[in-house]
Amino acid sequence: MNRINILVPDLPESVNDAVVVKWHKKIGEKISSEDNIVDIETDKVMLEVSSPCNGVLDVVLEKEGAIVKSNQILGKIIESKNIENKTRLQSVENKKNFTKNKNFNIPFKEKIYNFTPSIRRLVRINKNNEIFNELSYIKNQKNIENNIEKKLKKHSFFNANENKIFENRIKMTRLRQKIAERLLETKNNTAMLTTFNEVNMQPIISLRKKYGESFEKEHGVRIGFMSFFVKAVVEALRKFPEINASIDKTDIVYYKNFDISIAVSTPRGVITPVLRNADNMSIADIEKKIKDFSIKSSENKIKLEELIGGNFTITNGGVFGSLMSTPIINPPQTAILGMHVIKERPMAINGIVKILPMMYLALSYDHRLIDGKESVGFLITIKNILEDLNRILINI
Repeated sequence: MNRINILVPDLPESVNDAVVVKWHKKIGEKISSEDNIVDIETDKVMLEVSSPCNGVLDVVLEKEGAIVKSNQILGKIIESKNIENKTRLQSVENKKNFTKNKNFNIPFKEKIYNFTPSIRRLVRINKNNEIFNELSYIKNQKNIENNIEKKLKKHSFFNANENKIFENRIKMTRLRQKIAERLLETKNNTAMLTTFNEVNMQPIISLRKKYGESFEKEHGVRIGFMSFFVKAVVEALRKFPEINASIDKTDIVYYKNFDISIAVSTPRGVITPVLRNADNMSIADIEKKIKDFSIKSSENKIKLEELIGGNFTITNGGVFGSLMSTPIINPPQTAILGMHVIKERPMAINGIVKILPMMYLALSYDHRLIDGKESVGFLITIKNILEDLNRILINI
């Protein structure tokens, strides 16, 4: 009888440990080699640990909530050659279940669209598919409002004595804990200031409109705004090397590479995967990589090595409708650029008022290393390049 170890994956030097979040298999349960057995979470990313072989889960050595190190043994599998690949069988079974109970398989967000705003709010707070299954037979909105309280009481979401919803207490994820720690670190250990400017996005919008369809056919990806900002940032970093640097005690470390962190929002928090050597990437390369980051992040498939490093960060609050903000530096970096929503505004151009699509830009920087002159010049360089991309071609 051959027992195979289930190991914690190799963790990079910057990650000390991880937490066992959830075991997806029980002792004695049959497992195939492509099964996800257990999820572990570092302060950067969630990792899925797959089965190293076909077999039966024999023992769990580290329970949920345990802190584990790189290559530590999580459990053991009794290897078996007789267990067949379950992928195809599981697919067939899923289809059968879907046919039997379509309502249960409808995503949560799609289900709530059929209810009034007040009901949506109540059930979203107490997100639970079983409530929807029990309420699904009610067709009349008035009836559902009369029944929602009873259903919530039944599922222990409602306090019968006080007639109000219980509070829900959950432990912060390792990622959220790390984000909180780093935000406090930035606040306490940097002299952070923010400078603002605005950019006319009409040239970029016109370029995307003119070449968008051809670009997508040629490269298999849509052309967005972020790639232009990455290009502009790289050129601005060349002109202002103090911003492509960090502080190490009493030393200033100047970077020769241009590794740009891109802030990506996930359900677990914001992560910042890195575009390595962005100065050598084309617009198409950047768009493909950003799309890859987005897909991986939404599926918790982002790799640890993709999150490490980065000399400068770009964050886009505009996708959520933010008009203006003061982004917080991502240490040990010394600056971060904030993009925002594009809004049409009246602008005076050569004495004539025109309606133009404008975006506010924000550069937060560490005043210990970067002075106002450099920060303002850096932001103006980005503005000038975005408003006239020909500047890149002639290097001005």
